[in-house]
Amino acid sequence: MNAPEILAGAPVTDLPDGHFIDGAFTKGASGALMDSYDPGRGSVFARFTNGTEADVDQAVESARIAFQSWARTPAVERATILSNAARLLRESAEQIAIVETLDCGKPLNEALADVRGAARTFDYYAGATDKLQGDTFPLPHGYLGYSVFEPVGVTAHIIPWNFPISTAARGIAPALAAGCTVVAKPAEQTPFSALLLADLLTKAGLPAGVCNVVTGVGANVGAPLVAHKDVDQITFTGSVTTGQHVMRSAADNVTRLVLELGGKSPVIVLDDCDEQAAIDGVLGAIFENAGQVCSAGSRLVIEKGIHDRFIEQLVARTKRLTLGHGLRDPQVGPVNSVQHLAKIAGFIDRARGRGAEVLTGGAITTDPETGQGWFYEPTIVADRPCDDELVQEEIFGPVLTVQVAEDREHALALANNTQFGLVAGVYTSDVSTALQMARDIDAGQIYINEYFAGGIEVPFGGNKLSGFGREKGLEGLKSYCKVKSVAARIGAIAKSW
Repeated sequence: MNAPEILAGAPVTDLPDGHFIDGAFTKGASGALMDSYDPGRGSVFARFTNGTEADVDQAVESARIAFQSWARTPAVERATILSNAARLLRESAEQIAIVETLDCGKPLNEALADVRGAARTFDYYAGATDKLQGDTFPLPHGYLGYSVFEPVGVTAHIIPWNFPISTAARGIAPALAAGCTVVAKPAEQTPFSALLLADLLTKAGLPAGVCNVVTGVGANVGAPLVAHKDVDQITFTGSVTTGQHVMRSAADNVTRLVLELGGKSPVIVLDDCDEQAAIDGVLGAIFENAGQVCSAGSRLVIEKGIHDRFIEQLVARTKRLTLGHGLRDPQVGPVNSVQHLAKIAGFIDRARGRGAEVLTGGAITTDPETGQGWFYEPTIVADRPCDDELVQEEIFGPVLTVQVAEDREHALALANNTQFGLVAGVYTSDVSTALQMARDIDAGQIYINEYFAGGIEVPFGGNKLSGFGREKGLEGLKSYCKVKSVAARIGAIAKSW
């Protein structure tokens, strides 16, 4: 399977059409299948299993049984399996990336970077597995106090469609490292990379039942999974509305949660910045994966002193971006579905009705080579007020909204003036200003002079409506642990009452 053959019309073969439960692919209880669409062509390229609550029950039971032995597996053995998985991911990177591109639409080089990042994630947590250790407490003489980290148990992972392999890895790898077992539910738009990952983990030596994947729609699979009484932890990435439903379901069983619910992140560009570096950063922040990124820099907050020349160059660069099917590796690929395309277009249509000035883009389009697919032109909208829908709502597409700041204090106020708080970027040559901004912006992660800086080592998560809890880094590993404290009297026994 290679990109030129697929683009020429060759069928995509050897994809799983079943769930992955108890170490093997298995047909769903209902036998029903769903279509998976190639967004670059707007047509079906494969089918997969549409799961049911019965499939969820089977997967959770498998994970619960497997937990008894996996939690007691020596950390060094778990580390070896995760390292093996990282190696296999690198060996399979091109094939998985092709599937990822077909499933979610992103350019092939972006998909390759995602697979390599997933491999790095398994490497990172392989290295952390045997270094997860507790503390001792300074109790009085005659007492010993210490803590240990224990795995929480069966973990449920609700994986979004925009970064399927990346998001799966950043949750599954630390869960396995901590000694937890997994039931993953990928988005119905992008089921295949999670299935391929589970199979690859088994080939890396993971015992049956430790990692399970159930595919299908949210109502039939996701809802019963997050409400399941035998699930001990839920990691959810998705919309605020769905996240609220997940929280309500989790409350009935007092199930632990990590929620990453998106954002409306600002890129603050100050007068003293390196303007070319800032232009590069702004372009990548909003147009990577066609803007379908939870942490996308979807608001440009720019000081007025450089506004005119900066916007002129930014618009010119945006107009030169290439669009096309992801397997041809353009700069901007399609959006994931025809429904999402209509949602993006609706935002811009309503904005025009309010008098917004669209500086470039602002229309549905297609692959210029084939006339097919679900594409939206890279779009920039001129200065909008703080209460405008384009400023306050997550569009999740290739749409950048400009806000003009009078000075640095105003830029900070604009940056914080939304209900979201996932990430923010700052471009300035003044280190003191950058660190003050980092201190005062209400967001879970701040990028300075490079948007999307960092990697798996850096904890990631949001504040406000962007959710709570942290993934990545050592904080991500601790998310899958519970702390047990032990206090023992080791001196002479006191006289009884």
